[in-house]
Amino acid sequence: MKVLIINGSPRPNGNTSVALREMIDVFNAESVETELVQIGNKDIRGCIACLNCRKTGKCVFNDVVNELAPKFEEADGLVVASPVYYASANATLIACLDRLFYSTRFDKTMKVGASVVVARRGGCSATYDELNKYFAICGMPIATSQYWNSAHGREPGQAAEDLEGLQTMRTLARNMTFLMKSIALGKEKYGLPGKEPWQSTSFIR
Repeated sequence: MKVLIINGSPRPNGNTSVALREMIDVFNAESVETELVQIGNKDIRGCIACLNCRKTGKCVFNDVVNELAPKFEEADGLVVASPVYYASANATLIACLDRLFYSTRFDKTMKVGASVVVARRGGCSATYDELNKYFAICGMPIATSQYWNSAHGREPGQAAEDLEGLQTMRTLARNMTFLMKSIALGKEKYGLPGKEPWQSTSFIR
């Protein structure tokens, strides 16, 4: 099992990292390989809908998004994490995810997704919902925990004092591991669910 973790915080040692480290410790104990990529401090522009990726299989902007693509394809699960800015995820992370999900043509069905959000106070549930939409549109089961996947803290390291938040992260990692292993067994015995040809509907007709 392998999990790709994308940290959308611009601070490598901020509170988002505190939450993710709690998950990584559990993954390590469960013999799940992890790779963490810090993208919140990188220059990542948004999608321009040029559709070049449909011809080439990769994004026209050759940056970390194209580096993440093969890692995502190889992984059994994806964790995306962000601090909360104005009840939303870091814009750099959103730009990355828009392009990563749209430009990659490989089948994401049954890869497990999990979102993690961190805030001083409010906006966690809105950001959590925002990030989960990337998984839901691709047939990716969403891993859950004992509460919404959030932790709280303002100053660097304060999230370590949020004992409930840290427990939520550990539970999330355990649940995600169980789900990935269960899906692997199911794929081995039953294969992936059948798919119908894509049916596109235009609402202006």
